[in-house]
Amino acid sequence: MTVLRHSVSVLALEPHRLQALTRLVLDFAASTRADGQEVVLADGRPVPDMRLVRGRHLRPGARYELWEAGTADQVTVLVREWRRHSAIALEQRLVSDDVTAWMALRLCTPDRPRLLEAEGRVRGPEGSGALRRGSGKARLDLAAWWAAACLPSGTPPAARAPVTARLKHPLGKAHLSLRPRRADGGRWQVDVTLTVRGRRLLRPVAAIALAVAGRRVQQGFRSAVEQAADSWNRSIGELRALSPDDLRAELARHATERTPEDPRSTPASAPRGS
Repeated sequence: MTVLRHSVSVLALEPHRLQALTRLVLDFAASTRADGQEVVLADGRPVPDMRLVRGRHLRPGARYELWEAGTADQVTVLVREWRRHSAIALEQRLVSDDVTAWMALRLCTPDRPRLLEAEGRVRGPEGSGALRRGSGKARLDLAAWWAAACLPSGTPPAARAPVTARLKHPLGKAHLSLRPRRADGGRWQVDVTLTVRGRRLLRPVAAIALAVAGRRVQQGFRSAVEQAADSWNRSIGELRALSPDDLRAELARHATERTPEDPRSTPASAPRGS
């Protein structure tokens, strides 16, 4: 078993800011409607590269198909739950030449986010073997996160990490945990721990490989954590600089952007019904 640890400083996202953001996104989604298979914004602009192929828009059972320019990827999104005061649950399936992936997300009390759960599976194309398969689960307990982030400096960390993820692969298992601490200047200090171990008869082999490459593994882990923290800080910094009207405009821009090289980007050539 190998245990990797690193700590990073990140900009804090206060509960009221997160609640305001999720409500704005949900209000934006609720303002859209379906016109046949086409999804359109409140002002009538269509959302390209997306169609409603089954069910009622933003209702349990609704299924959407999405596509990207220059690829043969098939992406479907299924709405399992859509009750913004209790839970929203979505499933996504991606099928491409290289991989087939399935992911499910469930957010409890979206208007006041409390718990986010995710799980997924991935496998390579037929005949690629068991080593091209994996699965995982993740859990973010936002109530526990806020509580831990508000503890006075020097307080022992919570026994249970607010963020956990478990990954499984034929060669081994990995467990990731994140624990926040309050820091000065509107920031959090986040302790990241990754535990890796081989599975069954492969444990001795994995242990030897990790021991030989120990320094490289540690450096790679630290670099990945630092990059994730940098991305978070950039995103939160940009969000803080935008007004609610700016955010709505950005959501509309991203929703209506069309990739010009997509041959299916015209309504006449978009695939119809299923």
